Amino acid sequence: MAKVWLVTGSARGLGREIVEAALQAGEQVIATARDPRQLEDLLARHGERIRTVALDVTDPQAARQAVQAALDAFGRLDVVVNNAGFGHLVPFEQTSEDDFRAQIDTNFYGVVNVTRAALPVLRQQRAGHIIQISSVGGRVGIAGLSAYQAAKWAVGGFTEVLRQELAPFGVHVTALEPGGMKTGWGDQAAGATPELLADYVPSVGAVSDMLSQYIGHEASDPAKVAQVVLKLAYHDALPAHLLLGSDALHYCGAGDKARAADAQAWQAVSVSTDFSAPAALPPFPAAAAKA
Repeated sequence: MAKVWLVTGSARGLGREIVEAALQAGEQVIATARDPRQLEDLLARHGERIRTVALDVTDPQAARQAVQAALDAFGRLDVVVNNAGFGHLVPFEQTSEDDFRAQIDTNFYGVVNVTRAALPVLRQQRAGHIIQISSVGGRVGIAGLSAYQAAKWAVGGFTEVLRQELAPFGVHVTALEPGGMKTGWGDQAAGATPELLADYVPSVGAVSDMLSQYIGHEASDPAKVAQVVLKLAYHDALPAHLLLGSDALHYCGAGDKARAADAQAWQAVSVSTDFSAPAALPPFPAAAAKA
């Protein structure tokens, strides 16, 4: 039986690749974008198996309307892909309040809004998948990406809590954490970089130089990532986090190693705050964590 998908940020990049992959596999899709006119070619090619919907993910009412569009068109909703997002490479001190808030609103609250709108439907169906397109930047910190990565770290924590809450009634949640992809993200991020204050040249400037060399040579093919997303929608035992790309594995591994070394070096301080005879710890809810 074909699944019904709702994909945010479908106009270009990975979102469009996911929509194309789902349609080619015979699925039914609600493809959303701020300007759905960018999706008209898909309507022409796939007819009744796709609906296009205007959606600014920062608008909770618009998110509810997108979910209702899926119900009106196809009678159900099976897979939600929270893909919409963007980042700007700017030192925190040089990031305007409006820009910082806009990145948080899209990259985190957009995920919250769409998930909140879809959950009652998925819960009543007792089935469904929520796939968050996060980033390796949700596991590591890189100078110049304070707003983007703060949001992605929040998505990771949100995902871990959700999957425990939703697993008992058959709804599965995972956060995908790709490294670099040829989607145009790097051009957009670098295009927002201002003339740096001299004090930020060693940190953010170094990242900017690295990014300029990396754009066009990203590790991951978004079409292959889309195929992974397609397959995940048919799995019921998903990890909380799934890194994609050799670069994501490399950078996350380096970050984990550094954190483990810090934890070991500061272990005595960590335990020094305990009472002399601390109470026994309750068991971690492992069954829910593995769902």
